[in-house]
Order: sequence, then structure tokens, then C-alpha cells
Amino acid sequence: MKTAILNFSTQFAYKPKVENAKALKKKKSFLLTGMGGSHLNADLLLAIDPFFDLTIRHNYGLPEVSKQKMKDSLFIASSYSGNTEEVIDAYREARKKKIDIAVISVGGILIDLAKKDGVPYVEIPDTGIQPRSALGLSFSALLKLTGRDDVLKQMWALKKIISPQKLEKSGNALAEKLKNRVPIIYTSGRNETVAWNWKIKLNETGKIPAFYNTFPELNHNEMNGFDVVPSSKPLSEQFTFIFLRDDEDHPKIQKRMKVTERLYKQRGLSVISMSLKGKTRLEKIFVSLLIADWTAVALADIYGLESEQVPMVEEFKKLIA
Repeated sequence: MKTAILNFSTQFAYKPKVENAKALKKKKSFLLTGMGGSHLNADLLLAIDPFFDLTIRHNYGLPEVSKQKMKDSLFIASSYSGNTEEVIDAYREARKKKIDIAVISVGGILIDLAKKDGVPYVEIPDTGIQPRSALGLSFSALLKLTGRDDVLKQMWALKKIISPQKLEKSGNALAEKLKNRVPIIYTSGRNETVAWNWKIKLNETGKIPAFYNTFPELNHNEMNGFDVVPSSKPLSEQFTFIFLRDDEDHPKIQKRMKVTERLYKQRGLSVISMSLKGKTRLEKIFVSLLIADWTAVALADIYGLESEQVPMVEEFKKLIA
């Protein structure tokens, strides 16, 4: 896992190639089914451009849209392994309904189906890393299929800007503060993808419970669960709240975060404040996620756990096979 993080900058230079490109239909609307790390690419694209016409589904079957939208859209089956049963199910349903399809994968059943059916696909490099560690590759593949060359050029530029190694110290320091704590990531609604990715990395790599929520919604419900009183104090003592701040957030959101942090500290709750750093939105997001990677790896080390594999997920897959 440490090697995958150190080598992450090479993913910024990846130039995806569409196979069966002549069959790729030009569309302005897109649908994507993916599970776990295989739909993070779509989440990231919407975080960069919330107005982009992209509907995401992480379940069996196709995204639930009107028949007309289904007809007008390109459906993208995204599965890192190529063997994810929910995504294969969606692919087969799309074929049955004669919907325009494209595939993103390193191989497996999906790539075999795409080759057999003459469907456009991007076969991303199989470097042996976990899906959550291959976000740069899968994101670039999605940008290529959706015609977002503008964002793809920004990705290539990050190779000279972001150094994963320089971020390791920040991740290690944060991990020490989170020792024996349960993290809850707080951020703005526009940065929900970032917070959700933090949670995933802490769950899968760090092997610890972790949760997230967003402003302003949490001010209307969740925060009341932490209005510490003697009888409920034991329930709150194990949490540490990580506030991911962004100077581009709405001024009212920035004020809400400051006030909430102050209220939590007054109640004796553990709070850590971090700012998203970078000159562009894309840089801010990837810098933050790499710090999350290092934090999760360091936490796994602290607890004496293996950081890369996901044994409980693999056990579950065998039980439902």
C-alpha cells in the first residue's frame, strides 16, 4: 500500500486509449454503474463539475432514469476487477435494452464481454493495486470516455505539482492524533466526495470505523447528538471530528464550520481542523486524498494490521457466491 501511494503521481501521466473507438457514440448525457472504488471516478468528476450530466448508481441494474434519458445517454460499466457482479448485471441489462455502452476495467469478465460484443472500452493498467488506490487511472479513463479532455489536461499537469512523498509526514502526524479514536469527517456539501473518500480509506486501509457528514445538514440533526451531558458523555468520548475546510466554500458554510467547531470544543470534544490546499480544485482534492491515504496506512501500522487487503469483503463475497 505504501508503494502504491508513493507511485500515485505516475497515474497523473496516464493517457487512456479507447478500444473499439469507432463504436463509441458521442453523448452529452452519461450513466454509470460501479461499486466501491469503481464509482469514485464518477463521484470525483461531479465534485469537479456538479453541472455535468452524469448519473451514478452503486447497486444492481441501471441508473433509474426516464426511457428518453436512457436512450440519449452513454452507459458506462465501471469495475476495476471486471468481475463485480452488480456491474456485470447492469452491463447485461444495458445490452438487453440496446443501450449504448462503454466499459472501464483492468480485465476480467467485463473486458471479455466488451471484446466479444464490440463495445468501446478502456482497459486500464493492471498494476496489482486496490481499486481505491487506482483513482487516478479510473478517473482518467472516465474523462476520456466522456470527452472531458479539459480536465484530463489538468490531471497530466498534477504530475509535476503533487509529490505523494512530501505528504507522508502530514498523514503520520494525523494518525498519531487519531490513535484509539473513531474519526468523523466533516466538510461542506460541495466536498462530500472528499469526506466520503476519507471514510472509505480509513475503513478499508486503516481497518477502523469512520464516518462522515456535511454542512449545513449536520447542523439540523447530527450535532445535537453531541450536546454532551454527564449521562451521555461516554458515548462521545471516543470520537474525533476532522473538519475539512475550503476557502472556496460559501461564506455561510465557513461560518457554520467555525461555530460548530467552537461549540464542540466547549463540550470537550476532540476536534482537528484541516484546510484543503492547492491552486486548483483538482489539486486540492488529490492532495487531501493522499493525506488520507497516508493517515490510513499509518493507523493500520499503529494497530498492527495489514493495510492493503480487504479480508472481510473477500469473506463476504465467498459467502454470497
